[in-house]
Amino acid sequence: MKLALDTSDLQPTAVTIAVASGKGGVGKTSVVVNLAIALARLGNRVAVIDTDFGLGNVDVLLGLAPAWHLGHLLSGEKTLDEITVTLPVGVHIIPAGSGFRTLTALTAAQRLRLEGAMAQITADHDFVLVDTAPGISDNVIDTLVSAQRALLVVSPEPGAVVDAYALVKVLTSADRGKDIGLLVNGAQDAGDAELVFRQLDLAATRFLQRHLRYYGFVPQDQAVRESILVQRPVVEYRPNAEASRCFRILAMRVSGLTPVGGPGVRLVPPPPSPSPDPSRASFEGMQCA
Repeated sequence: MKLALDTSDLQPTAVTIAVASGKGGVGKTSVVVNLAIALARLGNRVAVIDTDFGLGNVDVLLGLAPAWHLGHLLSGEKTLDEITVTLPVGVHIIPAGSGFRTLTALTAAQRLRLEGAMAQITADHDFVLVDTAPGISDNVIDTLVSAQRALLVVSPEPGAVVDAYALVKVLTSADRGKDIGLLVNGAQDAGDAELVFRQLDLAATRFLQRHLRYYGFVPQDQAVRESILVQRPVVEYRPNAEASRCFRILAMRVSGLTPVGGPGVRLVPPPPSPSPDPSRASFEGMQCA
């Protein structure tokens, strides 16, 4: 069954954030998965779309083995409902294929089906996180332009910083008004992360005449590596780890965002479980500011 493309009656309510990186290996997909779960635990309706069509691995990090993926939707073989996987926490996962070279450059018909699927998803969720492929391919830039906000994940390594700036430059050229945020992953501490952000924001200000939004950082944490090896998000595998605390802080910040052009500030829903005590909340804030 083919996906119906008439989406004129669908009203988007979701904040759509495309998560990208200048290069691979910076933990972008780990950020997407953990942020999605942390957002869902705050009471949000969350969907994750893996658009790394050639080398998608959202399903791998979650230990899933889906029978169908986004490629089947783009070809018209399956519907959105048929390819969607629902996690126990309620997050909806739309997996991508892996090793399909034909999907690395979408046709006009495939792009139209993807836009139709996005319209359906944004009408039914509060937050939609789109995991893109690393780099500056046409697919990546088109996805970033179509999303309301772009979140770039960067590590403190010089190569990752340089490639992140290249992505900011290309995206700014394609859409100067795009809201671009930065998350530093694998930082030693707050000072390390802030230095990376200042370097990129200064370069963007000087050469591109624009500023970047700072989302914070996730520290280097052995628990993250362990969670990847056992194919479980760190916020579930080691909820008291430093990285897990920072993902919860990140989710609280993101929960306050509204759709671009929407009315005012979104009220952050209360978490379903009892809130941490004030001393712990303060500690978490200091660690991930």
